Amino acid sequence: MKRDSRLSGVLHVLLHMAELKGPVTSDTLAGAMQTNPVVVRRIMAGLREAGFVNSEKGHGGGWTIVRDLNAITLRDVYLALGEPALFAMGNRTESPGCLVEQAVNSALDDAFRDAEALLLERFGAVTLAQLSADFHARMVASGKTIDLETIHAS
Repeated sequence: MKRDSRLSGVLHVLLHMAELKGPVTSDTLAGAMQTNPVVVRRIMAGLREAGFVNSEKGHGGGWTIVRDLNAITLRDVYLALGEPALFAMGNRTESPGCLVEQAVNSALDDAFRDAEALLLERFGAVTLAQLSADFHARMVASGKTIDLETIHAS
């Protein structure tokens, strides 16, 4: 099963966007996410509906972050993406006739529910500002500078 990397990709570009003074085009974001600009626009539309970003059309337009990074958590972004599945594992069948498989499903369902609740709790405790601070510390330690336009050029 293919992994859903939208959360990672969106967090990545949001942190890049936070470093920039002006709007960022869907083409530039698509380069950073290694996807198509149409996919970026679809993903960013959910973030716009959540009030995290804004978009302007035309020359000089693009996407900008409109909410303070301290006010956006990983959970907020996850929810804005439509709550993609957190785990690739699942039950073999949802309504098995076999009593053994029913017992297996029950145990797995409990474990998946507990793990999901813990993960979402952790997502809610991490803000984009914390990720940005970590990025800045890594940048200082590496002695490098980051430029969205060139670092992800194909």
